[in-house]
Amino acid sequence: MSVGDFAQRRVGLVGRVGRRLAPTSMAGYISATRTLLRDCQEWGWCTRRFDPATALATPRSVRAMLGPKPRVIADDTWAKILWAGLNLEADDLADAKIRAYPLELVRALTLTWLFAGQRSDEIMRLRVGCIRWQQSDGADPAKPVCLLDIPVHKTGAAFTKPVDPLLGHGIEAWQAVRPAQPPMIDRKTGEATDLLFACRGLPVARTYINATIIPMLCHKAGVSQSDVRGRITSHRARATIATQLYNAKEPMTLFELQAWLGHRSPETTQHYAQITPNTLTKAYTDAGYFSRNVRTIEVLIDREAVLSGAAAAGKPWQHYDLGHGYCSYTFFEQCPTAWLAHVAIFIFRSRAAGRRCWRRGRMLIGDWHGFR
Repeated sequence: MSVGDFAQRRVGLVGRVGRRLAPTSMAGYISATRTLLRDCQEWGWCTRRFDPATALATPRSVRAMLGPKPRVIADDTWAKILWAGLNLEADDLADAKIRAYPLELVRALTLTWLFAGQRSDEIMRLRVGCIRWQQSDGADPAKPVCLLDIPVHKTGAAFTKPVDPLLGHGIEAWQAVRPAQPPMIDRKTGEATDLLFACRGLPVARTYINATIIPMLCHKAGVSQSDVRGRITSHRARATIATQLYNAKEPMTLFELQAWLGHRSPETTQHYAQITPNTLTKAYTDAGYFSRNVRTIEVLIDREAVLSGAAAAGKPWQHYDLGHGYCSYTFFEQCPTAWLAHVAIFIFRSRAAGRRCWRRGRMLIGDWHGFR
């Protein structure tokens, strides 16, 4: 099945008609059919002749392709977008034809998207007074820590996270000029709150970041609004920030990153904490795969035997390190003494491991006698 099959209304499918369905779409169609047949059987509309949960289970090949796939923005592109957000001016709003909101609101919203690492819905539901300053316990106590209060979100309860002081100063600048407005209803909790990003008694739309902020920043930074991974959206900043924190010079641990992102399970954080090729290359190099698998021989040379001429008479003058001592046998790989030493070490360890390993050691002893 392809995109557009059996569809009467094709608005929004321009450029995608004929493509293969995404794994999520495949699983959705199967789930909808399975649910329909199950309900028909439960309501008595048809005879129960099979189990839809078994007969219409999502195939393993489709389930293997399911799962979150955060699309990280390239470092050079993200750096340009970050520069554009830090240098946002009133002329940029005029070029983007943004007349609805003041500069302080747009700047605070932009910095929140660039530094908070939260979903767009959570950003739009921030409350007035969400920024708090706390005395630092680090190397510089004179610099207070900026804390951001995140409301109840998609996967958990409200929590507090540290953020860059630039974000705190930007939000405080907007709160200083924010006009007094009546409380508004939180879309998720249903309570009346003072939403931070609101103007003229109306909250900022959830689509404002994707529809206005990101195109404006891309235009100012001189980058395209899409890359090889697709269109740059608000959620891609969350994946980018998480990946950079996980691959930093002094990276955050998986559990620290889980707490910073607000995830309930570390399994979800693993999808965001992607290891960059540079970090993976350094780890692979430090592991020393080649040096571990290629046998390196340290040779000890007896200089006295060489200088006295005893080496020419056949006296050993080269000694090879076998790991447990030195051996003068040149082809030490075939040396029966070295082989027996390794067998003895194996038998000693195997006997402590159990009767089965001891029998294996006796077999090696038999091989040793045959070799000798």
